[in-house]
Amino acid sequence: MIMIGVDEELGPQVYKCDPAGAFVGYKATASGTKDQEAINFLEKKFKSSPKLSGDATIEMAISSLQSVLSADFKATEIEVAVCSKENPKFTRLTTAQIDTHLTHIAERD
Repeated sequence: MIMIGVDEELGPQVYKCDPAGAFVGYKATASGTKDQEAINFLEKKFKSSPKLSGDATIEMAISSLQSVLSADFKATEIEVAVCSKENPKFTRLTTAQIDTHLTHIAERD
C-alpha cells in the first residue's frame, strides 16, 4: 500500500507499507509488477532534478509508467490524481488535463 498526504508541518509525504506492516517514507515509489524498474527510473530522474513543479511531477510519473510498460498511453487509458500543499484535497485530473501532459511529454521526447 502507498499512502500519500500533506502534513501541515512537513508538507507532502509518501509512505509505502509492506504486508508485514513496516513502512518507509519516500520521495517517489512504485508498487506492483515491475515496481523495481519503476523505482529505478524514479530514482534516476530525482537525482537529476530533486525539486520539481507540480506539472513536472505528473509528467515524470506518467513517463515512468510509459517507460516501464513500454507503451504510449492515450488520455482515456490512465487515471491521474494529485494532492499538493496548496490544494491538499486528492483531485483526479480530467481527460483533457491528462492529454495536455501526454502532449508535452511527446513534444519533449
